[in-house]
Amino acid sequence: MSELTFSCVDAAALRYAAVPTLQLKLRIAEETGATIQGIALRCQLRIEAQRRRYSAAEAERLGELFGEPARWGDTLKPLHFSNVSLMVPAFTGTTEVDLPVPCTYDFEVAATKYLHALDDGEIPLLLLFSGTVFSQRDGGFSVAQVPWSKEAKYPLPARLWREVMDLYFPNSGWIRIRRDTLDALQQFKVRRAMTTWDDALESLLATAENGV
Repeated sequence: MSELTFSCVDAAALRYAAVPTLQLKLRIAEETGATIQGIALRCQLRIEAQRRRYSAAEAERLGELFGEPARWGDTLKPLHFSNVSLMVPAFTGTTEVDLPVPCTYDFEVAATKYLHALDDGEIPLLLLFSGTVFSQRDGGFSVAQVPWSKEAKYPLPARLWREVMDLYFPNSGWIRIRRDTLDALQQFKVRRAMTTWDDALESLLATAENGV
């Protein structure tokens, strides 16, 4: 039976993809000498939010997710980031493969709110592996499951996630609102002869701050 170890050794922004994509480089080692014919690999990515420190500005922006910092001992929990699959080709010994991770800028998603709130530092990622291993040894073939205990940690630079988003949404973000709210905002924009949505929102924010 093969024995695999997994590690994440690098990360980069994938520049030419249909959606914003973060590309992680995985190193997979087989320790018994068996030839791996292939791995149908699944990976769940989590953000271990409790494993880093936060500035005062970051803590304020994270209030919607975790509440006041005084409560973080109870509320600061891991966040689901993504589920991805990959077919690993045949290898013996050690191999490195690229794992594309599609990212969303939807602010209805907790992980997006969390990542957007960070100024700098590292995002403590936890990669949990599962899947099916096809191997060959001593003239025979075997099929086995990747044990659920297989995992890897990676300190992803926060700037890299922002770089991914800037490639696809430069200086922009996305929020979802109800259709009737959008219609009302559009009417407000037209009545004021404003050319952009930013102008309309800035005018509303200024009015609210002035207490009018």
